[in-house]
Amino acid sequence: MFGMESQTNILESPVKIGPSRSPFIKERIGVIFEGESLEELLEKLASFEVSGETFKVIFLKNGEETFENRRTIEREAGQRIKGIADIRHPQRMFAVMHVNGRWVFGDYVKSESVWFRHQQKPHQYSTALSTRVARAVVNIAVPNPTGIKAIDPCCGIGTVLIEALSMGIDIVGSDNNPVILAGTRENINHFGLSCEVKFKDMRDIVDQYDVAIIDLPYNLCSVLSAEEQLEMLQSARRFADKIVVVTVEPIDKILMEAGFEIIDRAVAKKGVFSREVIVCR
Repeated sequence: MFGMESQTNILESPVKIGPSRSPFIKERIGVIFEGESLEELLEKLASFEVSGETFKVIFLKNGEETFENRRTIEREAGQRIKGIADIRHPQRMFAVMHVNGRWVFGDYVKSESVWFRHQQKPHQYSTALSTRVARAVVNIAVPNPTGIKAIDPCCGIGTVLIEALSMGIDIVGSDNNPVILAGTRENINHFGLSCEVKFKDMRDIVDQYDVAIIDLPYNLCSVLSAEEQLEMLQSARRFADKIVVVTVEPIDKILMEAGFEIIDRAVAKKGVFSREVIVCR
């Protein structure tokens, strides 16, 4: 999963997922029409009307199409749509693409790479997750934020909190290291975001949450014994229905001993260093 390159995401309407939520999706097409051939697709566009907005059609390259062919297809598609075209400042963008043996047309959205901007935080932490991996982990933990309460009980410098908050997720943070929490709060405020960040050991958390994202401490100042890891995970089972754990060492046995069922996993690699992301319930 984490080794994927950014790519176009073809989503069938009426599903609406903003590509900026994902650090791997570069572009998105919300499919309105599709056809087995370009001619069939163009015939369908003849019945399509855009009212109240100007529009533009672009062709997304997915092979060896020449520049001239791409421009020709854009013109032919645009000419069939009923409405006002504006190639310079359109209010609505559409895209045509040949993918998986079919032709598709739909609303086009390009990712803003929000996670990339979050790299420039006032305070850094050498062992913190990268913003790209943190954003992916948050998406795994909270695919649909509606009505979900989340917590990062080992929030560190706030990397996960920032990614979650920027996606509109209701999340709070805590950490048992009081030295870093002022920097955590400053990092969050730096991007115009806000959430509760407490000085608290996760074993003392009493509120209930739908999901917890736990990046287990592992640096030289935070070496955890198997007994401490078990205590932490047992406490997480008490206050969260689901957890997503990030770890640099095997913990399957401890997770099962804590009472969790492992339902999915992935590996995030950076050079020779790797972390495992484990989803449990």
